[in-house]
Amino acid sequence: MHLAEATWTDVADADGRLALLPTGSTEQHGPHAPLGTDSLAAEAVAAAGAEAHDEEVVVAPAVPVGVSEEHRAFPGTMWVSPDTFRAYVREAVESLATHGRDRVVLVNGHGGNVDALAEVAARVSRDGGPTGDAHVVAFTWFDAVDADVPMGHAGGRETALLRATEPDLVREDRVDAAREGGSDRWGEWVAGVNLAHDTDEFTDNGVIGDPAEGDAALGEAMLAAAGEELSDLLDALAER
Repeated sequence: MHLAEATWTDVADADGRLALLPTGSTEQHGPHAPLGTDSLAAEAVAAAGAEAHDEEVVVAPAVPVGVSEEHRAFPGTMWVSPDTFRAYVREAVESLATHGRDRVVLVNGHGGNVDALAEVAARVSRDGGPTGDAHVVAFTWFDAVDADVPMGHAGGRETALLRATEPDLVREDRVDAAREGGSDRWGEWVAGVNLAHDTDEFTDNGVIGDPAEGDAALGEAMLAAAGEELSDLLDALAER
C-alpha cells in the first residue's frame, strides 16, 4: 500500500506494523541521468520489496532532498544539512509509528545519506519512538546487491537500474560524453585521505564510472535481488 495513493480509511483498515520510507536526493547524475536518480531508485526498490513480501507493507512517499552538498557545483542540485535531514526523517518515521507502523525500514538510494540515516535509526530504536516500541533500520540498495559493475556515481549500476525502471529518462545520446568526461574513482586520495570535498574537484561532468557498462538486464536483476533482500529484512524486523 502506497500512502500517497491510499485513503486514511484504507490505512486504518490495514493490518501490520511494517513500513518503508524511501530516501534519495535531487542532485547531479552526469549529463545522461536525471537529478532524481537516487529517489527513483529508492522508490523502485521499496516497491519491489513490498511486492516480494508476504505481509502488507505501507510505503511512504520518498524524501526527495538529501545530504548532497558535495554536488553543489552542478546546477539543479539541492541539499539540506545533515541536522535538517535527520530531523525530517526522524519525524516522518515517528508519524508512521504513531499510527501503528512502528517497524520501519529506511530504503536509501544516496550514499551521502548513509551516516545520517544510521544515526536516525539508532536514535528512534533506542528511544522507542512515540509507541515506546519502535524499531528502525536503514537499507541502502546498492550495498545489498552483488554486481560485477562498480557502483561509482551515475555509472554502470545506477544507469542500469534506470534503464530497467525509467528508460525514457536516460539520455542515451549523451552516454559517450558521460564516459569521456567522468572519473574512474571517487575522490583524490593521498595517504588514505580524500583531499576532495566536492565532486567537481575530480570529475568534469559529475560521473564516476562507466554508464555504458550497465544494461537493462543488469538493472532488472539488481532490482529483483534488492527486493528480495529487503523482504528478508522486513521478516527479521517483524520478528523483533
